[in-house]
Amino acid sequence: MLNISNVSKSMGSEKLFSGVTFQINPGEKVGLVGTNGAGKSTLFRMIIKETPIDEGQISLPEKTRLAYFSQNVGEMKGKTAIQEVQEGDHQIKILQQRLREYEEKLADYENITEDEMNQILVKMGDAQTEFEKRGGYDLESRAAEILTGLGIMPKDHFNPTESFSGGWKMRIALAKVLVIKPDLIIMDEPTNYLDMETILWLENWLKNYEGAVFMTTHDRDFMNNICKKIVEISQGKATVYSGNYDYYEREKQVRLNQIKAEFDRQQQMLAKEEEFIAKFAARASHAAQVQSRVKKLDKIERVELPPEEATINFEFSKPARGGDDVISIEKLGKSWGEKKIFENLSAVIKRQDKIAVVGVNGAGKSTLLKVICGQTPATTGQVKLGPSIKLGYFSQYSLEVLNPENTLVEEVRRNLKEASDGYVRNLLAAFLFRGDEIEKKIKYLSGGEKSRMIIACLLSQNNNLLVLDEPTNHLDMKSREVLLEALKRFEGTILLVSHDRHFLHQLSQKVYEVDHGAIHIYPGNYQYYLSKKGLEH
Repeated sequence: MLNISNVSKSMGSEKLFSGVTFQINPGEKVGLVGTNGAGKSTLFRMIIKETPIDEGQISLPEKTRLAYFSQNVGEMKGKTAIQEVQEGDHQIKILQQRLREYEEKLADYENITEDEMNQILVKMGDAQTEFEKRGGYDLESRAAEILTGLGIMPKDHFNPTESFSGGWKMRIALAKVLVIKPDLIIMDEPTNYLDMETILWLENWLKNYEGAVFMTTHDRDFMNNICKKIVEISQGKATVYSGNYDYYEREKQVRLNQIKAEFDRQQQMLAKEEEFIAKFAARASHAAQVQSRVKKLDKIERVELPPEEATINFEFSKPARGGDDVISIEKLGKSWGEKKIFENLSAVIKRQDKIAVVGVNGAGKSTLLKVICGQTPATTGQVKLGPSIKLGYFSQYSLEVLNPENTLVEEVRRNLKEASDGYVRNLLAAFLFRGDEIEKKIKYLSGGEKSRMIIACLLSQNNNLLVLDEPTNHLDMKSREVLLEALKRFEGTILLVSHDRHFLHQLSQKVYEVDHGAIHIYPGNYQYYLSKKGLEH
């Protein structure tokens, strides 16, 4: 279906990738992976003809219907949410108008000849077939179903699009793509800003969708559960793996080990040959043999080791022990005006507990964390931190506390005044800031880079309680793995809100679910919670 052949692309003087070749067959679900800046979004834009190709060819069969979702939703105004979604397929609107025109002509049968009538009937039949293929007859009900699945309830379907926030407009834009029923959907980070229930709905929808999908996402479980083929862009090349994301990781390591073994064998052989040449180069009696071996070495294709992304195992200092009762919560309640968020919560969070806080968007997860951290007052009840507890709190608003004019090194030093240069550099390197990057100013960092900066500082300040509200937002898979490994090694207590299931599975030992004004405590890990809720996949 989609055929990409020897495609190359440069941005200015920098070559993003070259010789990229792969294909996506009808109905295939394919994941695109690679580090930030590898060229994933650029490749998508080349496929939809938004960005020109430098070399090579991208081809689709004629009449292939293609839809593209990206984070840039554009302006939305002047329509209701359901109207916006229904007009996602402009061709349906054109076909509707064409069918009306044909009906009007046929109604005026006294003024048309039999031949003209037959021609109109043929055209009308073709238009009706296309209209049906595109799902024109059930468009409204399908649009309503998809909007509801994406978390926009029927009571809000007829609200004007301009009344929705940016995150909700993104859901409307996503619904516009899904409602089209194309042959191929290209999706750039579809799970950003979605809550768990919506992610699960979208995952199920895509698994049952008969068309092809080509997508990138930082949600490991989402990609694992949908994609059966992975295309990796790395070091300017594309490599295809015939399995899901877990298979890709295993197979990539197998291939890397094979290359390393081949490299080692070749290095041993080269060393022997070079030793012979050096030993006998000055002897006339061995001149022919030396010359022969020099020519042989010149012709050998050298095995090159891929430049691996170095991972530094940074050892954070062990936080002070603190009391066994880290947080004591007694009859806690919170309301915003007349709206009750939760009430009558009593619990004791123990030392080294790792608790996932879950619930639908708007249920009150972030509010609970803010009350615990003293960021907003409780309406009823109280929260007490235990003796010698040092709290580190992360939320999306934490990014605003960074000084935009500081360099990364200066910002770390602001929080860790006594740290040595080596400690600061190693800390930044552990969170993927290396080389000249550490002298970059904060104001030039992306959202994900700022998140990494905040978390690096929190983990270095000897906090023995971390309260983390969506720490994985904007982080790519590599950054998420770095954070996950750091939190696994953390010897304090963690309260965590995240929509990343892989993160929750790996980290949580208990689950607090905020639901309809109440908080339910599940005394087991995230898998235990899913089994109790009947949400296992």
